[in-house]
Amino acid sequence: MKCRKCSDKAVLSIPRHNTALCGLCLTEYVQIQVERAIGREKMCTKENKILVAVSGGKDSLALWDILLKLGYHADGLYVNLGIGQYSVRSRKKVEVFAELRNAMWFSQDATNDEGTGIRELADLVRRPACAACGCIKRYHFNRMAVDQDYDVLATGHNLDDEAARLMGNVLHWQQEFLEKQGPVLPASMEGFAKKIKPLYRLTEREIAAYCVVNGIDYIVQDCPLATGSRLLVYKEALNVVEQASPGSKQSFYWGFLAQQAEKFKLDHQSMSERDIALLHPCEECGQPTSSAMCSYCKLMAKTKTHKKVS
Repeated sequence: MKCRKCSDKAVLSIPRHNTALCGLCLTEYVQIQVERAIGREKMCTKENKILVAVSGGKDSLALWDILLKLGYHADGLYVNLGIGQYSVRSRKKVEVFAELRNAMWFSQDATNDEGTGIRELADLVRRPACAACGCIKRYHFNRMAVDQDYDVLATGHNLDDEAARLMGNVLHWQQEFLEKQGPVLPASMEGFAKKIKPLYRLTEREIAAYCVVNGIDYIVQDCPLATGSRLLVYKEALNVVEQASPGSKQSFYWGFLAQQAEKFKLDHQSMSERDIALLHPCEECGQPTSSAMCSYCKLMAKTKTHKKVS
């Protein structure tokens, strides 16, 4: 198989574009897709300070690498969730990545605040591990971005992630989540960082290949707490559709974004903008919320209650 662009040996076929690329052309393709995402969605500029949420996995490390190579001021933040050796290995991947590139990064230990690992905490409050994990990570990532005066918080969500999430929201008709799902979440008020997803135009296979070609050592093992996640089920279902009809994921998610953009023009106000009026500081931590307490503080309150009872 030859590269359709330069005729060198291809390292990856991309059926949705009816093409195949060698290592150099794949790297260029990935970087161009990220540049297009940033430009078309007005995510950030070279003057902005970007905090990249890194986990040690392929997506977040690839995103950090791409932003640095494109000349952006991008620092990393790793949140330790106390998932045994998995957290130890994933943190090491981030540390090595940063050392090789002389990049700035922070490590936030969530277990210092919660007093236990995510598995134990989720069991304690009887919530799915992924739900508790997401709540804690969002809190720490946003808090660090705001406290350290970063202009933008970037996450490594890719096309597969966003298409699967969209599928779940559609299946359950979660209108509130549908209206908020997009590659950019504006900074709605003081206390909320602007959030961006520069990899939304790229698939997991393309990002994994980029990591291999560019020597990015990432943790290959899936999170042990993700077993049974509905998001993984949606991904598997979409993979079956994609194999039969290449480009289906892209058409599904990009088509949704186009519909949302058209709706925005008609409404003259996005859901995110309408939410601003409903937000106020959490009575516990001060971060923006539409309730008396934010979801993170509610989770922590439940944890303290269960510990006292036990």
